[in-house]
Amino acid sequence: MIILLTNDDGINSEGVKYLKEGLSLEHDVYVVAPDRERTCSAHSITLHKPLRIIRHSDRIFSTNGTPADCVVLGIRCILDKRPQLVISGINGGPNMGQDIFYSGTVAAAREGAFLGIQSLAVSIDARENFLYEDATKIILWIIKKIERNPLPNGIFLNVNIPNLPCGKIKGFCVTKPGVRVYEDTVIERVDPRGKKYYWIGGAVDDFKPKKGTDFYAVKKGYVSITPLEAHISESKSKDLVKKIFGR
Repeated sequence: MIILLTNDDGINSEGVKYLKEGLSLEHDVYVVAPDRERTCSAHSITLHKPLRIIRHSDRIFSTNGTPADCVVLGIRCILDKRPQLVISGINGGPNMGQDIFYSGTVAAAREGAFLGIQSLAVSIDARENFLYEDATKIILWIIKKIERNPLPNGIFLNVNIPNLPCGKIKGFCVTKPGVRVYEDTVIERVDPRGKKYYWIGGAVDDFKPKKGTDFYAVKKGYVSITPLEAHISESKSKDLVKKIFGR
C-alpha cells in the first residue's frame, strides 16, 4: 500500500519517525510534513504566500505550509502515484472532543478524505515519555482492518491511543467526540519597549467522563476510534432552527 504520512508536530518529530520506520516494513511510505511545529493550525490552507518543498531523502519532504497544505502538495506535486492511505501523526498529545476543530493533525486527515483517500488522524494520550513504538503496532493493526474493509467515502478516523504498552491495551472502542472542559486564560505582559502583548494559555484541561466518548474509552485503557464525516451534512438541529425562524 502507498501511504502518505504527515503531522502538525513538524518533520523532526519522533512520532512521524517511528511511524515511517514501522510502516515501511510492509508498505511504501512517503513523508510530507511541515518544516516546523504547526500545532492548532486547524484546517488552514496557505493562499497568501508561496509554498516551498525541501527534499530530505528519497521519500521524505518538508514544506513551509500547514498540515493540510502538506497533504495537497504531497498528492498533487510530490508522489508519482496517488496514495491509498493518508495518516496524520503520531501526534504527541491527544486530540479528542472539541480539539478536532483546532487540531492540525485531524485537519490533515480530513484533507485526505476531501480528496477521496482513506485517512487516519492518530494521537497518543500523553504529554511526555511517549510509547510511539507500541502506538505504531496499533496503527498497523488498524491498517490491516481497513485494507480488508475500506472506509465509506467521505469518512475518516480520529484515533487516540492510551500511552500504554500493547499488552496493557484493553481493546478498541468506536466512539464519538466527548466534551473537553477548557480552563483557558489570557496572560497580559509588557515587552521591553513598554507595549502590551498577550499569551493564550491555561491550566491542565479536564473532560466530562461520559460513556461512549473518546475521553471515556482512552481513560479506561481502550484505543478510541472516532469516525468523522469530511463533508458537512444535514443534522437534526435544522428542524430546531426552523422553529425559531418559522420556516
